[in-house]
Amino acid sequence: MDKREKVELILEQMRLCLAKQDYIRTQIISKKINTKFFDDDGTSDLKLKYYRLMMEVDQHEGSYLATCKHYRAVLNTSSIMSDPTERQAAAQAVVLYLILATHDNEQVDLTHRVLQDKVLEEIPMYKKLLKLFTTPELIKWSGLCELYEKQLKATPVFSGDEQAEKRWNDLKSRVVEHNIRVMARYYTRVRLTRAAELLDLSPAETEERLSQMVVNKSVRAKTDRPSGVVHFEQAKDPGDVLNEWASDLSQLMKLVNKTTHLINKEECVHKLQPAHA
Repeated sequence: MDKREKVELILEQMRLCLAKQDYIRTQIISKKINTKFFDDDGTSDLKLKYYRLMMEVDQHEGSYLATCKHYRAVLNTSSIMSDPTERQAAAQAVVLYLILATHDNEQVDLTHRVLQDKVLEEIPMYKKLLKLFTTPELIKWSGLCELYEKQLKATPVFSGDEQAEKRWNDLKSRVVEHNIRVMARYYTRVRLTRAAELLDLSPAETEERLSQMVVNKSVRAKTDRPSGVVHFEQAKDPGDVLNEWASDLSQLMKLVNKTTHLINKEECVHKLQPAHA
């Protein structure tokens, strides 16, 4: 049995497991396939089948970043790149799942790489949408809906299955999280009522979202509930922390030296007093 037949057999096993909704077994079986096998141009049909099966698994798990990567792999397939309709549909999915992914270093890095992709020039609306999440400015949810809701809800990402509504709610969550990060960048403190106004949320919802982001270490903040004020703290660069510590230590040693000198001086003066007496 050659490699192609083996991969076809594994893909069929994955398909059958998905038909039984056995997602864990599907993931285990998928690890038997080395994706480098798909580098050969003659395997594009198997490559597309593999990544579409993996999309189904990760969409069920809610792994948006993994799903985005699968769509990128599909987009980089010659048969997809040669078809403008398929190419643009895949690029749209890449952008949308990337926006839905939780903000972290990997997501930020992938966002900047995707923005440099020339395919996005063919879908300017989606490129503009993605840029909103890289710009340190507040995104008004009502304004975003006015501009993009109709087009977004026509895509397979936000329509067509039971998870579509959840994804739409997750998109709103990503907007709120982006806005909180922007607030943390520009504010040292802000009233909870004002933060709620900026986020289009109630004060209770604002406090809950803020608490979640603090727990996830996305922002550094403390809420003074009696006064209703949120205090933001800027994350410090490790180098700056070390320099600050070194500076504080230097100041401490100067104080110790000065204090020692003054003590010695007082002792000398005290010893000389009886002699003069």
